Amino acid sequence: GGKVRSRTLTNLTHWPPEVVAGLRAILKGGVVVAEGDEGFKIVRSLPHGHVAGVLGMLRTLGLDKLIASRRCRERDLVVGMIAARIIGQRSKLATARGLGKKTASTSLGETLGIADADENDLYGAMDWLLARQERIEKALARRHLHDGTLVLYDVTSSYFEGKTCPLARHGHSRDGKKGNLQIVFGLLCDVQGRPIAVEVFAGNTGDPSTLAPQIQKLRGRFGLKRIVLVGDRGMITEARLRDDVRPVAGLDWITALRAKAIDRLVKQGHLQLSLFDERDLAEIASPDYPGERLIVCRNPFLADERRRKRETLLQATERELAKIATAVTRTRKPLRGKEKIG
Repeated sequence: GGKVRSRTLTNLTHWPPEVVAGLRAILKGGVVVAEGDEGFKIVRSLPHGHVAGVLGMLRTLGLDKLIASRRCRERDLVVGMIAARIIGQRSKLATARGLGKKTASTSLGETLGIADADENDLYGAMDWLLARQERIEKALARRHLHDGTLVLYDVTSSYFEGKTCPLARHGHSRDGKKGNLQIVFGLLCDVQGRPIAVEVFAGNTGDPSTLAPQIQKLRGRFGLKRIVLVGDRGMITEARLRDDVRPVAGLDWITALRAKAIDRLVKQGHLQLSLFDERDLAEIASPDYPGERLIVCRNPFLADERRRKRETLLQATERELAKIATAVTRTRKPLRGKEKIG
């Protein structure tokens, strides 16, 4: 009764390692899974590749640390909204649903640990981000701007369906939504087109009047002493040059003249169209622009396109006039009267 007896049931020496491991698991209370797909049932599979790609690039650029040096829930929510915006543009409500555990459309919510966030959390994170805007913009300016650099600036607008935004006004609509309220926002970029700063204005704000705050921002907040500001002819107008740009030391600009100013140069003889017989680019001078470089160019492709459009419009006009002429000269019920002929 006190002796221990052992008996060899089988020899495992020649068994493959994975079979031995399986036997060991069964002896510990595991279960056998059938070979192939019969033993598994895919209940749910969330797309992850594009999530990993966007988050990986975002972290490589250091955008997460630019938002906040230490990880926190607000930073994760902001990073999640940025990634979700790149993956697919949606409203905040749809974004929150796409992050949720039960309604997730990607692995983004689970990866960042924000699967429990709702739309109110996302809006709260945007308020948190707004308080950090100036610090983030200063960091971007230090990274991408330096004295003597080119700074690109332009504005656009976005329309509103609601009526609760204090900046929403009726103004020049770039969305084709003339009956809707809108806001105007201006974007400062470096020479590579990387965004540096953004500012929101009332929806009825004219483009030129947004220029002065950008100059103050570049000189004051960002500490740049010499800047070359680039803007279109609708932005950097003669009035803005006179009042906001020329008085500022160290501020140069690149813009385009309006058609009337170009016509005046031609009539005064300062711009001779024969210059373009042998070249497409030239520099001229005019006493109307002392100390300024005037670069004139001719784009043959643009000239051909304008010629084609002009010819198309002339042909369309002739067709419409031919219809009117036929209606006026017909014997039965001819078209009469300025109101009807137009």
